[in-house]
Amino acid sequence: EKSRLALLLNVCMPKRNFEISTREEKLPEVQEDESIQERELEIERIRDKSRLKPQHRNMLFNKLPYSQPMTESHLTIKYNRKMYGRYGSESGVNPGIMWPTKTDVVLRKEYEKVAYPFTIQELIIQAKTEIEQKELDNQKIHERVIANLSKLESWKKDLKEKIAKQEAVALAAKEKKDKLIEEVRRHFGFTVDPRDEKFKEMLAVKEKEQKKKDKQARLDERERKAIAKLMAKNEALLSSSNSADRNS
Repeated sequence: EKSRLALLLNVCMPKRNFEISTREEKLPEVQEDESIQERELEIERIRDKSRLKPQHRNMLFNKLPYSQPMTESHLTIKYNRKMYGRYGSESGVNPGIMWPTKTDVVLRKEYEKVAYPFTIQELIIQAKTEIEQKELDNQKIHERVIANLSKLESWKKDLKEKIAKQEAVALAAKEKKDKLIEEVRRHFGFTVDPRDEKFKEMLAVKEKEQKKKDKQARLDERERKAIAKLMAKNEALLSSSNSADRNS
């Protein structure tokens, strides 16, 4: 029995010692790997001269900005959908939130009833009506353009007459002014510079006299027309009374 026990001890003890030594050898390797990773991270931190914030640097390298929620907005469905749409499964977001819930569907239907109250058939009818109205408006515009083109020649004639009349008025005013200047020069009996003060004073007097003459001429013309109109009216009354007498 003792010899058998000794044999078992000799067989088992070296194996246990080997397992212990193996674990002791692996432990330094793990520690060494961790130290290498830490050293690499430190080197990367020193290399980074961009002065970007960590979240901005992550976005630059197409990584998730935050490893955990930082504000209340990061807990919203909208934000998580955005993160999943941009970073996919790496965002750690459950893809199920991409689909609307029953409540969302009900709210969406209620919104569409208010925002889009018309059916497709009603929208088609409205579109056809708008197109027909637009075509009718275009037709009216076309007809108006054609009508205006037919009047173009008469408008040109009227414009030319108006321009000629304005030119005639301007020419008459210029001739009248030249006539007054000539009268002032004859008044002094010698050539006078138009910029001379005496010349300007005399010219102002002559212009004032001419305005009085023009005003009196207009009054006389108005009086003449009134008399002619009155005489024509009297003649019409006389002729009508004479015809009435003959008939009686």
